[in-house]
Amino acid sequence: MSTERVKCLIIGSGPAGYTAAIYASRANISPVLYEGIQPGGQITTTTEIDNFPGYPKGVTGQEMMDDLKEQSIRFGTDVRSGNATKADLSERPFRITIEDEKVIEAETLIIATGATARYLGLESEERYKGQGVSACATCDGFFYRGKVVAVVGGGDTACEEASYLAGLCSKVYMIVRRDVLRASKIMQERVMNTPNIEILWNHNTKEITGTPTGGVDGAILVHKNGSEKKIDIHGYFVAIGHHPNSDLFSKWVKTNEEGYILTEGKSSRTNVPGVFAAGDIQDPHYRQAITAAGSGCMAAIDAERFLSENK
Repeated sequence: MSTERVKCLIIGSGPAGYTAAIYASRANISPVLYEGIQPGGQITTTTEIDNFPGYPKGVTGQEMMDDLKEQSIRFGTDVRSGNATKADLSERPFRITIEDEKVIEAETLIIATGATARYLGLESEERYKGQGVSACATCDGFFYRGKVVAVVGGGDTACEEASYLAGLCSKVYMIVRRDVLRASKIMQERVMNTPNIEILWNHNTKEITGTPTGGVDGAILVHKNGSEKKIDIHGYFVAIGHHPNSDLFSKWVKTNEEGYILTEGKSSRTNVPGVFAAGDIQDPHYRQAITAAGSGCMAAIDAERFLSENK
């Protein structure tokens, strides 16, 4: 197995990884970036982005990531396809194995592997992703102004999404599989006191309905007693949580109980000196392209300063 030594290794693409690469390459620390199993990250599944500064006419997630990738390459980033399969962060240089074929020895490591939205696993859900099915109300809610939407889930995330959408949409259904909400009391009170949120207790989604050209137009729900009902909706928001892609590194870096990497104060530093985290892998709260890009900038600056102080 071949071995290569680098100053700065970035694992993961997306807004955090590519922005870290732009700043790291401009700082002359010769970053190498491996794009992972989904080049461009989760944002590439978003059809239209209207809330990222600098794109007044909107942009698709794929186009934006292509722009960021091109910009990082322009400044000298070595962008490579491939997925990290093993990691040893016990000492510097850190050893990252790529596709079980090559070992990268890195003086600094930026983890930007993101978080994966949890979905229900329905075939119809997959069919209408980007055509009415979304896992981010803040990202996509604007497209449903004045329309009827549904949110599936019963925790804080679902309540937050439903509350946000209620300010935009004419009606919001909350599809809850139990007869209680798991959310905190204050979030429960917020949705209960919002007149255009209707909670459908003890229901699961059987199928999301729609057309190839018009996207989602409804959902078929099943009550726990076996009865079915159809609701007419334009958007279907899945809010059952995210899984941070930190498993490869969690033996060394500290995470919270959900698996998000913990960073020190207002920095990207982890508990392992020389290892930094950026983007959704360390952000369970905002999960936006703009905040991920900002944290990628922070990680690159932190990595450059670490290298300067540890020559």
